[in-house]
Amino acid sequence: MLKHLVRVRAKAIAISSSPKISSQLSIPLTLTFTPSLSSSSMAATDDSLRKSLADKHAAVETQGNAVRALKAGGAPKSEIDAAIETLNALKLEKTSIERSLVGGSDTREAFRQAVVNTLERRLFYIPSFKIYRGVAGLFDYGPPGCAVKSNVLSFWRQHFVLEENMLEVDCPCVTPEVVLKASGHVDKFTDLMVKDEKTGTCFRADHLLKDFCNEKLQRDLTLSSDKVSELKHVLAMLDDFSAEELGAKIKEYGIVAPETKNALSDPYPFNLMFQTSIGPSGLLPGFMRPETAQGIFVNFKDLYYYNGNKLPFAAAQIGQAFRNEISPRQGLLRVREFTLAEIEHFVDPQDKSHPKYDEVADLEFLMFPREQQMSGQTAKRFCLRDAVSKGIVNNETLGYFIGRVYLFLTRLGVDKERLRFRQHLANEMAHYAADCWDAEIECSYGWIECVGIADRSAYDLRAHSDKSGVPLLAQEKFAEPKEVEKLVITPVKKELGLAFKGNQRMVVEALEAMPEKEALDMKAALESKGEVDFQVCTLGKNVTIKKTMVTIQKETKKEHQRVFTPSVIEPSFGIGRIIYCLFEHTFYTRPSKAGDEQLNVFRFPSLVAPIKCTVFPLVQNQKYEEVAKHISKSLTAAGISHKIDTTGTSIGKRYARTDELGVPFAITVDSTSSVTIRERDSKDQVRVDVEKAATVVKEVTEGHRTWEDVWSTFPHHSSTSTDE
Repeated sequence: MLKHLVRVRAKAIAISSSPKISSQLSIPLTLTFTPSLSSSSMAATDDSLRKSLADKHAAVETQGNAVRALKAGGAPKSEIDAAIETLNALKLEKTSIERSLVGGSDTREAFRQAVVNTLERRLFYIPSFKIYRGVAGLFDYGPPGCAVKSNVLSFWRQHFVLEENMLEVDCPCVTPEVVLKASGHVDKFTDLMVKDEKTGTCFRADHLLKDFCNEKLQRDLTLSSDKVSELKHVLAMLDDFSAEELGAKIKEYGIVAPETKNALSDPYPFNLMFQTSIGPSGLLPGFMRPETAQGIFVNFKDLYYYNGNKLPFAAAQIGQAFRNEISPRQGLLRVREFTLAEIEHFVDPQDKSHPKYDEVADLEFLMFPREQQMSGQTAKRFCLRDAVSKGIVNNETLGYFIGRVYLFLTRLGVDKERLRFRQHLANEMAHYAADCWDAEIECSYGWIECVGIADRSAYDLRAHSDKSGVPLLAQEKFAEPKEVEKLVITPVKKELGLAFKGNQRMVVEALEAMPEKEALDMKAALESKGEVDFQVCTLGKNVTIKKTMVTIQKETKKEHQRVFTPSVIEPSFGIGRIIYCLFEHTFYTRPSKAGDEQLNVFRFPSLVAPIKCTVFPLVQNQKYEEVAKHISKSLTAAGISHKIDTTGTSIGKRYARTDELGVPFAITVDSTSSVTIRERDSKDQVRVDVEKAATVVKEVTEGHRTWEDVWSTFPHHSSTSTDE
């Protein structure tokens, strides 16, 4: 999520889609937001509209001059009137183009507000501590929100932990400082912040610049094509700006504090971790964990033993993480406490193949490799097998998890046309990372990073080994002893101590951790030049290494086993972000039958719907209510979440209330022998015997049967309700 960090992460049962449901979803919807239908061409369309606006503006000026010339020259009234009519027509065309340019932003905001209003009113989530005016970046999930979150996490466990035989752990949220010092969080887990110089209010510097650029692009219709290109380039490079570059841009564009319009300070780093102390003495400093992964890394040795000392294996953890965001915003997308689901897949760095790779290799989806980004192109559809074989994706295991993440998100209900996998640019990746991809989901806020999938090499285990003194290693035993040629890197500590004094240890560790190719390149450079520049990540700078400071040579040894530090492939899921994008992707409105109001609907797949079914007696009748209670007991025994409503409200209004919660099916009791089952999106109903109702709902919600099959099996029912 944060490109300034040492860690770069997200840093989140197949249910068959019914053909009948799919066909019903093509009906005109009153309020939807589907930028993906043209997301790959939106930039081109915007540029085209701006060019048309510039051309039309020039035409209006030319025609205006012509009218003035006709008037000055005493031309006939009919000729002047015709010229004025032409001028007015050009002005109308210009206004139409202006509306097209700004309309997209207005539509996004209106759609987002409709979604958020519905979510808060129906208690999916609300601001925390609301009666005390709340705290920015903290939210409470209400009953339906908790159910959706629980269902998403349950499916995550099934899709990853169970199907991949992962080892699940649960580690404390409070983490000793030494652990996060080793991982790099204490020194580098920062965002750049600016302050209002008069009030002291803090803002994230990159957010202010991003908002300025987006506002200009969306609202300023007078921008030249060069200025548009400049602002888009700033947005593309935003994550790579240094504090100095960011500060220079803020001053260049005259950006001030949003509310007070006061001047801003220069950007400076702010550590995002919540600090605490462990124990009453206050002598053991700690932090609330900013991610869950460190608990897995520090337990590697025990997990490796538990797994029979075999690689590869994966460990997984779901838990709360905490980041003291400078200026949290965008609802669930940027918060101070959130749920992460993370996987650390440990693998032999010399063999990153995956036995189940062929199961996902032929998937096709939108991918955005760094070459396309650098050349100004848009995301394109790739076959995963081609991307791996061509080296676009670094290795099979990384490719396998990209494919599995795609299946996970789309089965949850994320629109596959608004999902892309974007490769990190070279300047976004830590130097030790082999390859990194983000699963980005498009919503009304733009493309949102929801899952990070990274090949982090062996950095994390080495960092904790060095800091703790406990070797976090794996072994490969040979059937027969082997003569192996090993590269031996021997830092000359005396020379390094004289040169770097207190930084000697970090330079030694960096030299010893060099990959073989980098070490051989250094050896060649030292032999030819006598010295070489060398990046020490923990120092955050390059140092000069001289020939007398290190020896690098190959030695032949006979070995019975190979001891190595495993590499890590890490998928990291921001659960709150995934859930919010799912809310937007499944929300739409449709007119009531009478056409006098708009009804909100969440078309959640049964997999994630907070309630699978509702049970309604058609009218308040003792016999019908007894049947409803009998069906409710059957649904409970079948493990189907449901809600029974015996109020006297009209059946149409009860349907509308449950549609707004995303409940996929409704059982209506209108006799003592049979009931109707209604499907949410099509509003179609079938008639089923009372004793079969719970079984039918269970089969269709668990994916063992499609609604199309139910529709073709049971008698159809036509509602006579005014509301339906």
